Amino acid sequence: MPEVDLDAAAKPAGSVVSDEDLTEALKDVVDPELGINVVDLGLIYGVSIEEGNTAIIDMTLTSAACPLTDVIEDQTRMALDGLVNDFRINWVWMPPWGPEKITDDGREQLRALGFNV
Repeated sequence: MPEVDLDAAAKPAGSVVSDEDLTEALKDVVDPELGINVVDLGLIYGVSIEEGNTAIIDMTLTSAACPLTDVIEDQTRMALDGLVNDFRINWVWMPPWGPEKITDDGREQLRALGFNV
């Protein structure tokens, strides 16, 4: 039986990438300090697709002083590879991130790591 490329099957040539597709792919981007993905941490403030199949991501960090933006950008590049032609992260600081932005899944993951959330 031939192998099936699930990524190709999920996104036929010429298909349009949705905001939901972007958000799902960004779950592969993990905050290096906390070990939880940026979506469930509530760090993604918005996603959209511009002309030319370019993803625009409004993202924040738990701290404006976070030195790991390069790591997150590299992970984002890998997560979106094959889904979009290019991407741009708009680093957003307002409104500031707070623990109330963490999803229920993110809270469960943090509790499993021993955090009290």
